[in-house]
Amino acid sequence: MGTTTDVTIGTDDPTRPDVLGLLGEHLADMYATSPAESVHALDPSALAAPGITFWTARAADGSLLGCAALKQLGPTDGELKSMRTSAAARGRGIGAAMLAHVLGAAAERGLRTVHLETGTQDYFAPARRLYERAGFVACPPFADYVPDPHSAFYALTLPTRP
Repeated sequence: MGTTTDVTIGTDDPTRPDVLGLLGEHLADMYATSPAESVHALDPSALAAPGITFWTARAADGSLLGCAALKQLGPTDGELKSMRTSAAARGRGIGAAMLAHVLGAAAERGLRTVHLETGTQDYFAPARRLYERAGFVACPPFADYVPDPHSAFYALTLPTRP
């Protein structure tokens, strides 16, 4: 478990009631901003599947601030999934803290590359800026993704560990 200021980030259950609410908002926003065939967000049961680690960020009082997941794609590749910050926590660095935590966990597992897919619409511009500031660069579709004008694909090569 990692702590950032008054925020604790740790593995969690994506089927907890407060998490279900946040993931429900996430899915609703994805469907409101993208055509259904371009929505690649996972539902809570998929986030609980083997090969996926799910984390939440919580305030000292236990309130949910955000979530993220890492899906193992192969021995050295992973995919960032379900990055979401609660509306009340936006602009407080929660997304950056979650991203740093997931990337740290990926590096500890020996992953070399972390991929992600996000939207191309203006709604997703803050997310794209966050990923680009973290060093992610545009890449072609990966895994089972196909070219889609509504999807932006990114990859980050993690530093090798001694």
